[in-house]
Amino acid sequence: MSFTVPDACTLPTAERPLRLAEFDDLFTTAVRDVEHAGATHARLSLTGPAGLTARVRDLTARETGCCSFLTFTVIAQPATDGEAVLLDIEVPAAHADVLASLAQRAAATASAR
Repeated sequence: MSFTVPDACTLPTAERPLRLAEFDDLFTTAVRDVEHAGATHARLSLTGPAGLTARVRDLTARETGCCSFLTFTVIAQPATDGEAVLLDIEVPAAHADVLASLAQRAAATASAR
């Protein structure tokens, strides 16, 4: 499954497969739903063990460091077991293709479990 990497990304090329693997692991283990709120906004619902919120915050902070056009909002949710998180991802219209690629990857990876 391919992923659209924008020219604006400053992550060194050699590190991109590692970062993508981190997202794939998160998607595979935690994503329960992907909602498309428009071309520039997606919302992922995640659940997982204790530490999930910190894991999502760490990964999205590092991603924002190299792709500053991505805006991640991590919202902790009540959970009866482990942790639940809503992850809002927003981009400017010029990067809607990146968001579409990321959301498609999240949905495909999560549904493959």
